[in-house]
Amino acid sequence: MATDVGRPEKRAQRHADGKRRCAWCPEDPLYVAYHDDEWGVALRADRPLFEMLCLEGAQAGLSWSTILRKRHSYRAAFDQFDAAKMARYGSSKRKSLLLNPGIVRNRLKVDAFIGNAQAYLKICEQRGSFSDYIWQFTDGKVLRRRPLYLSEIAQSTAQSDAMSKDLKQKGFRFVGSTICHAFMQAVGIVDEHQRYCWAGSRARAVARRAHSG
Repeated sequence: MATDVGRPEKRAQRHADGKRRCAWCPEDPLYVAYHDDEWGVALRADRPLFEMLCLEGAQAGLSWSTILRKRHSYRAAFDQFDAAKMARYGSSKRKSLLLNPGIVRNRLKVDAFIGNAQAYLKICEQRGSFSDYIWQFTDGKVLRRRPLYLSEIAQSTAQSDAMSKDLKQKGFRFVGSTICHAFMQAVGIVDEHQRYCWAGSRARAVARRAHSG
């Protein structure tokens, strides 16, 4: 979940278009599109999962809006998050990344992206799929919750604790439990739209259609 706002007793808020959205989502077109189209939608493709895990780590100490606005620049800078290319980055590429104003120029975070790419490739080699690995922490299932208030959304869970611990053991960095939970929310492993949020209602309708079909 984005961390641009606090976590008071806020319910889903009605926007100018008449739709209620999670209280953390401001009326910023970029943010609204992210909330409506991506956040909480189950993602099972390897490369996008790897990208989002890296970007959630890049957010550490910053707001999600900062990273969201730089996402296209990140993709260009890191070869569309092609892990095989990233894993081979040498000193000259690292230097150029640290001079790139389109990304967060933090040496530890840049180095973490490269190290994470190497760890990601090992998982893919061993497991055949990063998606299968990352979804194992919920047994492949979406954990769907509908908190009424913003303050009821957890910052970490037993599942994010387990994911964080295992990722660290495998060589990933910037993967603390809070980051892992935000990642799980972003990629739909955890679907935690607030009650009365229109996107949450849409997810229930899709789930019902899938079940009835």
